[in-house]
Amino acid sequence: MSAGALSVGAPGAARQHLVVIGNGMAGCRAVEELLARDGTRHRVTIFGAEPHVNYNRIMLSPVLAGEKTFDEIVINGHDWYSDNNIELIAGDPVVAIDRAAKTVTARSGRSVSYDKLVIATGSDPFVIPVPGHDLPGVIGFRDMKDVDAMLAAAAAGGDAVVIGGGLLGLEAAHGLSLRGMKVTVLHLMPTLMERQLDESAAWLLKSALEARGQTVLCGADTAAIVGDGKVEAVRLKDGREIPASLVVMAVGIRPSVALARAAGLAVGRGIQVDDHMVTSDADVLAVGECVEHDGQVYGLVAPLWDMCRSLADGLLARENPYRAAATSTKLKVAGLDVFSAGNFSGGDGCEDIVLRDAARGVYKRVVLKDDRVVGAVLYGDTGDGGWYFDLIRKGESVADLRDVLIYGQAFASGGGQADPKAAVAALSDDAEICGCNGVSKGKVLACIAGGAHSLDAVRGGCKASASCGSCTNIVENLLALALGDEVQAGAKTMCKCTSYGHDDVRRAIVEQGMASIPEVMQTLHWSTPDGCSSCRPALNYYLLCALPGNYVDDQQSRFVNERMHANIQKDGTYSVVPRMWGGLTNPRELRAIADVVEKYNAPMVKVTGGQRLDIFGIKKEDLPAVWADLNAAGMVSGHAYGKSLRTVKTCVGSEWCRFGTQDSTGLGVKIERMTWGSWMPHKFKIAVSGCPRNCAEATIKDFGVVCVDSGYELHVGGNGGIKVRATDLLCKVATEEEAIEHCAAFIQLYREEARYLERTAPWIERVGVEYLRAQIADDADHRAELAKRFHHSQSFSQEDPWAARAAGAESELHQPLLAAAE
Repeated sequence: MSAGALSVGAPGAARQHLVVIGNGMAGCRAVEELLARDGTRHRVTIFGAEPHVNYNRIMLSPVLAGEKTFDEIVINGHDWYSDNNIELIAGDPVVAIDRAAKTVTARSGRSVSYDKLVIATGSDPFVIPVPGHDLPGVIGFRDMKDVDAMLAAAAAGGDAVVIGGGLLGLEAAHGLSLRGMKVTVLHLMPTLMERQLDESAAWLLKSALEARGQTVLCGADTAAIVGDGKVEAVRLKDGREIPASLVVMAVGIRPSVALARAAGLAVGRGIQVDDHMVTSDADVLAVGECVEHDGQVYGLVAPLWDMCRSLADGLLARENPYRAAATSTKLKVAGLDVFSAGNFSGGDGCEDIVLRDAARGVYKRVVLKDDRVVGAVLYGDTGDGGWYFDLIRKGESVADLRDVLIYGQAFASGGGQADPKAAVAALSDDAEICGCNGVSKGKVLACIAGGAHSLDAVRGGCKASASCGSCTNIVENLLALALGDEVQAGAKTMCKCTSYGHDDVRRAIVEQGMASIPEVMQTLHWSTPDGCSSCRPALNYYLLCALPGNYVDDQQSRFVNERMHANIQKDGTYSVVPRMWGGLTNPRELRAIADVVEKYNAPMVKVTGGQRLDIFGIKKEDLPAVWADLNAAGMVSGHAYGKSLRTVKTCVGSEWCRFGTQDSTGLGVKIERMTWGSWMPHKFKIAVSGCPRNCAEATIKDFGVVCVDSGYELHVGGNGGIKVRATDLLCKVATEEEAIEHCAAFIQLYREEARYLERTAPWIERVGVEYLRAQIADDADHRAELAKRFHHSQSFSQEDPWAARAAGAESELHQPLLAAAE
């Protein structure tokens, strides 16, 4: 920050010492606001109770769920503190304030003087005082320590009970469920999240959570937590006992005021402050969840950010009094979108407009009073939340929109549907865009005008879309609105259904243990209900690769050739290519092929470039019978249709050729028997040449072996297609066993890290051959582990798909069109 640069050279004696108690979101945001205005006035010391830098507490739930790592939720890393000359004292909480001496004392005994003090101690979780509440295994959900405790409990398995059906409780339940625990949610009130949702939306939420395997009990009043030395169960007042090895208390929070009260500051429900966050002591300020302003306490981030701005302006003698404003709640609860604002419960003089779409799981309720929007609840589709909130804040008459109001801004404006940017353009500058970080439309546009010409730049500049990401599409529309074609593109996404790239999706599948296409789409917020022809095959492959033996291949997510296990031709017939190991065949196989050609009137048989025979002109309904005849001769699918191993081309090698140095044919057969049936990001071809004359063209294959007198040269990343690319030399090995192990390791690394439909050539050009050498050639242990994973996967893959179809599997795919219509 430029303000930080200014403070570096300022003489320390000329600046006031600002001490901040609390290294959380509010305390550090107040410092950020102060530095942004004037970095020369204060030197800053921050005390933090946790041994961490400042992180986004809102994103603890994704960390618990495995969707993010701690590093990914850090707001200000160590560099921010050093760049701005901020002294961070982490893991040493302040335990006393001496207002007369103007000092604070930490738990370690360290004492620091201050000119101005900011208390940002946040809130404490409320623990219901039932018997057993202090048993080991009972925890809250407020910080990383709680998350670490939950992760340890989840690793051991068992039952978890979450007491509290508010946002935190449901997020805890979601994360623990994803981690494999059997979760029961106990909620005292009749409906979940009663402060944010009406009864209908709460019912939809409860139903969705139960469909995911959680048990949700509303109207459940906890009597005791039972256990002998540790948690064993939760007993309800109606006598029911719920087994539990972990109990998470998430029944609410209270402002953390003990330190302020001990210091003699005025305290009500929170630390009482004026409009510039000054307490009853003019040199002590407070901000965040710990404060009480005009009798109100707050738990949402938007008002806290406004408080931080008022505090910073007050410290610099600028007038900017804090005024409580209407707030909205836009949340993603266990991956489900919910929104509420204003008086959504209705009442006397109010009128409800409701839309329900059961098929999409959408519920919308807009509350009117005197032709003005006073409240809204959205479930499942929250895209118009910002517009409804803007209408609530403006308080303008919507009489002219009454009949179309419920359908959202695009419909009501009569044109936004065709142009999403029009809806964003219609929002006022003070409309909230990013609720997580309290960023308005005007601030996003100012950030863009200041040079932030990409999504990442906006995230780094004003933090819009930097947290949960639910406002990403709005920020992207603002970029397009402000810059037109000058928007700088970020990483390419998988398709238009998602904002994630291939690498992000693959990483999320593995880290979060997702096991189905619907789960991936739900968890990663797909914008379409079922995906598209681009993303479904990719997701199917990524899951197949990540979960060998556990994931059931989704045939409907494959391209037609892979579904039919044959290549469709332009006349609607199919070509069939049986596998010939290493290019070898025998009289029995040749007779079987000849018989098939005659029996089914195949008009052409073609020798392929991969040393196989391709039978053309087979009708769809004849495919199973053709495969049965070929199976009878011992032949299996050649996978000439698949994103998989195609062929292993060989020359005759030392057995017949006078120039041959090694048994290239024998090695090729071994490699093909090891690798056949393996699914890949794209088609994969191998060749083994018996000498440097390279008759098998090994140096334009995905993996090529060139035999030499002293061993085997291993080549990778070749391509003989439209864009010819010669291979890169991976390494040289001495034995067949080493060549085979390197081949298996290379294939598995390609399978795990390349993007779907990315051939080895562009993959290697993207990651670099040195990376491959480091992973495979130079690291024997990693190479062995890769090979082991490949063989494990192959144990589930080497089943001939032709044999299953010949035995009658999925026979409906092979019905002629007329019969299918009948």
